[in-house]
Amino acid sequence: MDWSHFRFRSTWKLPAPPADVYAALERAEDYPAWWPQVREVTSLDERTGTARFRSLLPYDLFITGEERRRDPAAGVLEIAMTGDLDGWARWTVTAAPSGARALYEQEVVVRKPLMRRLAVPGRPVFLLNHTLMMRAGERGLKAHLRGE
Repeated sequence: MDWSHFRFRSTWKLPAPPADVYAALERAEDYPAWWPQVREVTSLDERTGTARFRSLLPYDLFITGEERRRDPAAGVLEIAMTGDLDGWARWTVTAAPSGARALYEQEVVVRKPLMRRLAVPGRPVFLLNHTLMMRAGERGLKAHLRGE
């Protein structure tokens, strides 16, 4: 097993129409306004940008994301990532009884040297860190969609 390889899956239940959720998720440059752990997003061109993340652990992760798929009809947003994390991430937004369901899937290999050195003993902490980051993102997006 490659201890630096991670697969994540989170489902957010959001009280807003799918089109509104998709529109918010499509604007990655706005993530820092509602997702506390997304510290900075910078567009490089129409399909590429950089991002800096920091959750509870005392380190930043830097990635470059390149759009692979943007399909409003299917509700899919997908990027390829390079940098401290190499891999991909995808949002799939669908209708749900109370509004929308946003499924987040990510598969990455950690390239940040410190995280690779701590891959085995730190894995449970890294997983918890990601879980807490996703919970905060869901809370933030709910508030953002309510106009707060």
